[in-house]
Formats: sequence, C-alpha cells, structure tokens
Amino acid sequence: MHDYKNGKGGEPSVETVLTHAGRAPEEQFGFVNTPVFRGSTVLYNTLADLEAQKQRFLYGRAGNPTTETVESIVNELEGGHATKLVPSGLAAITIALMACVKSGDDVLITDSAYEPTRAFADQFLVPMGVSVRYYDPRIGAGLAELMQPNTRAVFAESPGSLTFEVQDLPALAKVAHDHGARLIVDNSWATPLYLKPLQLGADIVVHAATKMFVGHSDVLAGTITATEEAWPDVSRVRALLGYFSSGDDAYLVARGLRTLSIRMKEHEARALEIANWLQGQDEVVQVLHPALPDHPDHEIFKRDFTGSGSLFGIVLKPARREALAAFVDHMQIFAMGFSWGGYESLCVPSKVRRTVHPWSAEGPLLRLHIGFEGVDDLKADLAAALERYTEAR
Repeated sequence: MHDYKNGKGGEPSVETVLTHAGRAPEEQFGFVNTPVFRGSTVLYNTLADLEAQKQRFLYGRAGNPTTETVESIVNELEGGHATKLVPSGLAAITIALMACVKSGDDVLITDSAYEPTRAFADQFLVPMGVSVRYYDPRIGAGLAELMQPNTRAVFAESPGSLTFEVQDLPALAKVAHDHGARLIVDNSWATPLYLKPLQLGADIVVHAATKMFVGHSDVLAGTITATEEAWPDVSRVRALLGYFSSGDDAYLVARGLRTLSIRMKEHEARALEIANWLQGQDEVVQVLHPALPDHPDHEIFKRDFTGSGSLFGIVLKPARREALAAFVDHMQIFAMGFSWGGYESLCVPSKVRRTVHPWSAEGPLLRLHIGFEGVDDLKADLAAALERYTEAR
C-alpha cells in the first residue's frame, strides 16, 4: 500500500493535486466542479479581436474549460509540457505515432503492444510508406542493434497489457535519443501515480483514459502528454486530424480523476491478494503480475514503479476449448469484456500475437481485472471456475 497523503519537499501530495487541480470555482459562479461546456462557435467582439486570435478559446474543436480541467490534472501528474484530451486511447496512440513519423521513416514497436496499436501500425502506417518493425519487450539496451538511420520513433508499453513484460524505459530512451528518435510510452496500466515515463526519458506518454482515469466504464477517452520539444508536432497532428473530446466526456474523465489515487490503492491491494492466491491453485501454471517476486522483470518493476495496477494474467494448464468455456461461461461475479479499469471485475480469454518470439505457453491465457467486489467473493468465483475447468479438462 502507498501513502500519498503527504507531499514531499514542499510539493503538494498527489491526492491534493487530484482533488484540486483544474478547478476554478471563482470563474464558475462558485461551483466546485467545472461545468460541462458544450459549444462549437466562439464569438468575437471586434474585428481586431477576430484578427488577433488571442482569446483563450477560439473555436469549439480547440477545447473548452471542461476539457482544460482534465488536461491540467493529467499534465501536472505526468510532469509534461502540455497535455491534450482526445476521444480514445487509440486516438492518443495514433497521434503520437503520426507526430513522429512520415513516409520513408521507420518505427520500432514493442512486440507486447496493445492489439489496436499493431493494427494501426500494420494497416495504416505501412501503406503510407512507414517501415514498421517489432522488438522483444525485454531487449533493453540491445535495441541499439535494431536502430536504423531512418528510425524516428520507439513505441513502448510497460507492462504489456496481455503478457505483462516490464520494459527498461531508461535504456530504451537512451538508445532512441542517441539515434535521433523519440520514445513513446503507453502508461495506461500504472498511471502517472505509479510510473513517470517522462522522468525516465520518454518524449511522449499516452493513456487509454477510458480505463483507470475514468474508472466507471462509461466513457471513451485518451490523453497525450509530451515534452516541450515534442509538443509542437503532437499539437499540430492533433489539430490537423480534428480530434476533439466533448465537454460531456471531459466531465466524466474529470470526475474519475478525483478518486484515482484511492481507487488505485484499492485495485492494487485486491489484485495482489488474488494474484498471490492464484499462485497456489493447481490448474494455474503461471501468474503474470510484475509486482510478484518471481516475475522475470520484477527487479525493473521495483526500480521504476511505485505501485501496481488492477490488471494481470494467468496461464492455465492445457485443456480443450470446452474446459475454457466451462471456466468463463458460468462465472457469477467476473464478466467477460475487453476493457478494464472500472469498478467491476473482468475475466477474458486472450490470444497473443507475436512477431519476434512466438508465445510459448501451451495452456489458455486469461486476463483478469480486479474490481471492488469482496475479495473472498472473487476468490470463490475463481475457485468454482477452476473446479469446472478441472472437471471438463
């Protein structure tokens, strides 16, 4: 467990930042939360104002006070130069990649990347003339051997959202910068509460805000944060593509952020308890959680992270499909769904796609998101599922 109630060195604690950042009640008639601003047209009083283009807001697509609330909170947490809220995590990923590469350039992407990231790279970047290559997520400084003169970006996801390899971000950042490339990091799992990629050398950080930031499974959103050097390219691409999040969506993201620290501590504690319990179950071959001491990347995790998230994986003993169906089809609390980060627990069978090294596990891989139900109830649901699996195997 982590105590964020007290700041250090005169700086406010993260809990104080999450509670107060981005709010300006004196500008909103005293209301504690920034209201939902809906609007496209912004009016100008004079021709001089129109020509000067110096108003705080120029047009609805450029943002409003509600979207600014989210951006200011996330930017303060990440320690970035600037942050933008966009309609989804995938939108943040596509902006980040397109801000770094053009036709004729090369990009290196972790082999453990979120599947939509791979799809965008293979089905959009490649046809537009970008060379896309994948690298072993545990390559570290060995990435230098893959760098080419036209490599402009390295994309990392730590840990991987299916197989949970932890990447050596400082080593990747050094290699990227030594070769004139930028490092992009998907930080959705740990959030900036538990991992600070910009402090470790990253140039751009993206989040599927749909997950931990929102926390209620009721809105799609993404954020993209960058250093001062990288920001002009990020801002330009976002504006040209027309990505904009509505005031209604922004309000829901801001609502979720206010309780992020408390929720993360609860998610972490519950997930670790269940992960440790699962290690003792006969049908479980491996628990993929980087905070566990026997995880291959645990030392890197301890060095770079200050906590862990709600999401981890388990590999079961090999069995026929009917056994897997028996496991998941009759669960009473866990539901099947492709997202995570909400208050409800999820369990979904996952297929691993690999380019560099084939996934070697013989049994099925299940991804678990641990929500806020009673831990004993969740264990009982999993125990019954494991019993059904044994009987059907």
